[in-house]
Formats: sequence, C-alpha cells, structure tokens
Amino acid sequence: MFELGFFNLGYPNRIYLGIRYKNIPVDNVVWVANGGNPINDSSADLKLHSSGNLVLTHNNMVAWCTRSSKAAQNPVAELLDSGNLVIRDLNSANQESYLWQSFDYPSNTMLSGMKVGWDLKRNLNIRLIAWKSGDDPTPGDLSWSIVRHPYPEIYMMKGNKKYHRLGPWNGLRFTGMPEMKPNPVYHYEFVSNKEEVYYTWTLKQTSLITKAVLNQTALARPRYVWSELDESWMFYSTLPSDYCDHYGVCGANAYCSTSASPMCECLKGFKPKYLEKWNSMDWSQGCVLQHPLNCKHDGFVLLEGLKVPDTKATFVNDSIDIEKCRTKCLNNCSCMAYTNSNISGAGSGCVMWFGDLFDIKQYSVAENGQGLYIRLPASELEAIRQRNFKIKHVTIVTAASGMLVLGIYFIYRIWRNINEKSKAENNYEGFVDDLDLPLLDLSIILAATDNFSEVNKIGEGGFGPVYWGKLASGLEIAAKRLSQNSGQGISEFVNEVKLIAKLQHRNLVKLLGCCIHKQEKILVYEYMANGSLDYFIFDLLRNTDHTKGKSLDWPKRLSIICGIARGLMYLHQDSRLRIIHRDLKGSNVLLDEDFNPKISDFGMAKTVGREEIEGNTNKIVGTFGYMAPEYAVDGQFSVKSDVFSFGILLMEIICGKRNRGRYSGKRYNLIDHVWTHWKLSRTSEIIDSNIEDSCIESEIIRCIHVGLLCVQQYPEDRPTMTSVVLMLGSEMELDEPKKPGVFTKKESIEAISSSSTNTLTITLSAR
Repeated sequence: MFELGFFNLGYPNRIYLGIRYKNIPVDNVVWVANGGNPINDSSADLKLHSSGNLVLTHNNMVAWCTRSSKAAQNPVAELLDSGNLVIRDLNSANQESYLWQSFDYPSNTMLSGMKVGWDLKRNLNIRLIAWKSGDDPTPGDLSWSIVRHPYPEIYMMKGNKKYHRLGPWNGLRFTGMPEMKPNPVYHYEFVSNKEEVYYTWTLKQTSLITKAVLNQTALARPRYVWSELDESWMFYSTLPSDYCDHYGVCGANAYCSTSASPMCECLKGFKPKYLEKWNSMDWSQGCVLQHPLNCKHDGFVLLEGLKVPDTKATFVNDSIDIEKCRTKCLNNCSCMAYTNSNISGAGSGCVMWFGDLFDIKQYSVAENGQGLYIRLPASELEAIRQRNFKIKHVTIVTAASGMLVLGIYFIYRIWRNINEKSKAENNYEGFVDDLDLPLLDLSIILAATDNFSEVNKIGEGGFGPVYWGKLASGLEIAAKRLSQNSGQGISEFVNEVKLIAKLQHRNLVKLLGCCIHKQEKILVYEYMANGSLDYFIFDLLRNTDHTKGKSLDWPKRLSIICGIARGLMYLHQDSRLRIIHRDLKGSNVLLDEDFNPKISDFGMAKTVGREEIEGNTNKIVGTFGYMAPEYAVDGQFSVKSDVFSFGILLMEIICGKRNRGRYSGKRYNLIDHVWTHWKLSRTSEIIDSNIEDSCIESEIIRCIHVGLLCVQQYPEDRPTMTSVVLMLGSEMELDEPKKPGVFTKKESIEAISSSSTNTLTITLSAR
C-alpha cells in the first residue's frame, strides 16, 4: 500500500525523501524525512549504516539521518503495511525492539495505528506538525500533541499560543470531541501510565483508507477517506468544528455555545468583568464572581453538557468517588470546580480545578458533554435556589390559571394586530430582549462602519444597504441597515431576527446582534470576505472580472455544494425549529475567506412544527426560477420546496449558468437543458468551461444525478436533504430521476411571474 522514495511537489529543484500511498495518485504523501531541507538535484544517496541509522547524503553532506542511539548487530530497514518505516535487528521483529520508527517522528499525517503522545522513558513528544503549505513540507507553526497536565489533554498549538483544545480523555472520549463515540469504522484508545501517555485509532474495516492531516488552514485537522470509485479523498470531519472550538473565545469563567445567542455566557454566579466590552461582543476578559467566596460556607452548582475547562491547574485522583471528591474540593479554598475523571459506567475518579476556569464549551445535547460542579458562595446558591423555587411555583400557578391566561392572550393578540404596524415601526426593544440577542449601541456600529461610509458599503437591496465594519475587538462585521422607507423591510427584519437568533451552524451565516435606535434598525452579521456565490459563477460578472469564475475550481465547488446541503439539512432536521428557507439561490449563499458556504437571508423563511413538513400561504414570495412548481402555483411550501431550490442551485454551480433563460435556442431554462443532455448521456457538454481542467467526471455526473432527483415534478419523489447529504458523500446507488418540474408553456411562466415576488431580499456580499 505504501512506498518509500524520492519525489517533488511540483518544484523539480526541491526533492524530498518520504513515504507515499503507492496506488493513490493525489495527495498521497504521508511522511517526509527532509521537509525543511530539500535536495536540489537527483544525486542524493540513502544508506543504512552498520550503526543502525539511515543516512541521507547529498554532495557528501548529511541532509537527514535517524539518530538512533540503540545498538544494532544486524540492522535492516523495512516499510510496513501500516506505512511505518522501521529499523530493527534482522532477528527481531517485535515492536519493542525497534531501533527507530517513522511513527515516532510523524510529519503532518496521522495513520491508523500511529500514536500521538509521550514516550516518557525517552522523554519523546510524538506530535503532528503542519506543513507550511500544500506544496512545502517545511514544518509550519501549527502542532497537534498531548500536553502533560495532571489530567492530560490534546492541544492544537499555533506557535506558543493555544489554538484549539480537544480536552482530556474522560473514559469514553475526549471531552471536546463528542462524535468520538463507538462506531463501526474507528476504534479509539487512550493510554496513560508511568511509561507513556498517548492516544491512537485503528480501523475496524481494514478495507478503508483514511488519514487525518494537520493543515495551516481554517480546516486545521480534517479527516479524509479515499474513494476508489471517484479516485479522490472524501472529506469526513474536521477540527476545529465551529467557532467555539477556538481556544478561550469567551475568556475566564464563561462558556461558549454555538446554539445560543450571544455565543458567550458567564457561568452561573459570575458576571462580565467589563460589562461594556462584553456587550460589544469583546468577551476576551471573561467573567468574575458576583459575590466573593467564603471558603467553608461555599457550595456547588452543577452545569451539564460541557467540554470541561483547561486542565493546566488540576489535581487528579482516580481512586476516590464523586462524594469524596466534593469533600476534598470543599475543604480546599482554592478549588473552583470538580467532576469525575472517568464518566464510563456510573462514573469514577476525581479531578479538581484551581483558579479561573478557561475554554469551556456547552453542547446543545447534554449527553455529548460532561457535568461540572462549580464552586459558589452560599448566598449565590440560595439566590439560585430561590429563582428555581419561584420558577417552579410560577409554573404551577400558570397551569392552574391556564384558561384565564389563554383568554387574556387572545385579547392581547386582537389588540396587537390592530396596533401591529405602529409597534413594528416604533418599538422593537422588548422583542429583541425576548430573544436574548445582543442589542448594540448605535455608536458602536457608527464607529465600526465609519459612520456608514460609502467606502464601506458592500451591497444594497430591497431591505437596505449593507456595510462592512470592524468592532473595537477586531471582529469584522456586516451591518445590514433597514431602509426607513421600506415597509416590507420591517417585516423582513422581524422575521430574520426571530429565525437566525435561534440558529447556529457552520453553514449558516451567524447573527451577532442588532441595533435599534429610534428609526434605525440594523442587523449585525459575521462578515463574509468572499461575498456571494453568484458573484463567482455567473457569466455576467465574469465578463468584468475573469479571475472570479476560474478561482472556483471543481474541488471548491463540490465543497460548496456539500456545505449548502449540510446547512439545509440542519434547518430541516437538526435545528430547534424546523425552518423552510423559501428563497435559496446563489446570491443568498455567502462565502468566507476559505470559500466555506453560509446560507443567508431568512427574511422569507417560515417555521413549521417539528412533526410538520409543509405549510400553505396566500402570498407567494421568493425568486422565480428557484421556486418549486407546487409552491409557485398553489402556494404549498415544504422542506421539499427547499430541496427543489437546492437542485436548481446545484445545476447552476456545475454549469455556470442561471436557470432562467433560453438554452439550445428553444429550451426555457437550464434544468430542461440539463435533463435533455442527461437523457442523451452528453452531460460533459453542459459543464462550466472554468472547471473542465479540475473536475472529476464521475463526481460531476453523480452531482448532476443528485440534482435531477431534487428537481423532480412531485415533492414526494424528491429526496430529503438528509438523503442528499448521504448521496453526495457516499457511493450508494441512486434511483433514476423522473422528468423535472419545469414549465415550458408561456402562459405558465406568466402565471407564476404575476403571483410571485421577485428577488425581495438583500444579500450580504463583499465586493
């Protein structure tokens, strides 16, 4: 499976010695010996000396050697099937007798069976180090290793700074990686004793080829699986997986949650250290106790579903239970928190934290995390108890008075409907308070956008203009300013805040806060450096900037397609609300600096119950060309309406053409055009010329196949987005698509056009 040899990475005068997959043509290097010292010609020589060392020489100079200190009688070098290059004695093949092995000195790739951690007998730190770039294996500044705290954990370091923390092993998994659960593919193992501390993984299905790679990119540690069918690496997972995975984003004594808004919140019993900075979303200074501790009279409050704090200042005793752990922590006035060191079974062991608590993450599903008991003064615990007591009794009273409250509610609704327009125009503060969304002062937005300078303006539409800005903390934002004369924009403002404030996913644009000041109503989003997707794929814009379309090669487009699919799957299935977007199109997909897609603009979106999948409306909104037939004609929308829009967008990404228009001189839209070529097995003729050199035909054909399944005439024939994600990421057999739901009669087009609202929403895009 592997081979050792010399190779270059596109530069003939930079030659490396390394290990590669033998029959994999792309991204096949897994280990490099002389990454920081390439050879400039082919005159290098690799020899195994009698001392038991491999030595690489060039022009009589040593370019690299193994430096083994073990004595060797009859050394041999062998490349194992695992990809491990070993030097051993001819008569001894067991691992303990290896004189040297490449698995002890990895570069940027972790393979099955490799250990990452510490050999304590040799004081050897076995760690991954990222390459400087994809074609330069010189060691970069990003590393992945186990830190020898009392409670060992994995860090990703950027130079000397902590970049990401996977957390300690809790008996089942690393606390910062809930997906590390028993599964049919991988087996994970963590070992900690007097001789070594390491973790490793092995494959249960040995036919799979997979690797984890440390990169100098936003996807710092992705895992890939090789697809024989497509002859390419399939993206499987990555770390950091979201914003909260970056180290210490909320400062001390606070936790980060991507399912909350704002993402950072002080622990119970704590308050922001600097309230003004905290409210402006500069969370770096963290939180402090609301009331001082009183040592012997303190107690503990339980927070569940957490990645536990940084373990640098901890004490661990694996032999005592949780009750003794509590007593031990309570008797030590410096102890701030405790929990089980092992959560398997009923839980066992004790770990205690001292000083401030850093880098805590809360998961939306409590079972994914771990409980943590946090020390608080007795007065604060009593206040919490009183609040819980009041909540309990309020619930009882509310239940007993249900009919009365219901009657009052209906009266209120009638009154509110009468005054809705006036309230929408003049008072949103209470509405925002209910959402627990940061309400930013107008002065902060003015300072960030240079008083809404025209230079900072990055877009404009029916909602109003959008401005780039930078907060005092350095965070870049997109400020979406409601036009004061846009009555339609006001309703969009309300809808968008209601929906996005509750949504958190890496493929959805993040709402950071809003600003309401007299007539000013502003939404503040994370800034997307590369603007909207349509700016990169359509011909009209390429005519003025020929570099744009070409910069989105096929691997990037495939990644964007998969990202959009994951975002829609979250909206339809995994979010707390079931969301139907109703206006998915290229201009409503934004791209960050690494071309990761983010679905935006929820002004037209609708929610349905968790058990519902569809709804009806008398007002058809959205963009003609992306609307499903049943929605355009009958006003019936569902998750399958979004699936239809996704199929249209997928075709546009592949073809580089808008759906609306005439093709082949007579066809009314792109989908009809694609369907005709599909039936004739001539799909290669419709591919965007900008990706012809970078595309893999089997991937293109599969994506077109999936797209055609998405745009079938009847909703019941279309797959769910969960199925779409699976189809795009696997080699499962696909059904034959039926004829798309397209309109070829002029009167049908006119009927739809007259009953729809064309492009009503603004997209946050950078130009």
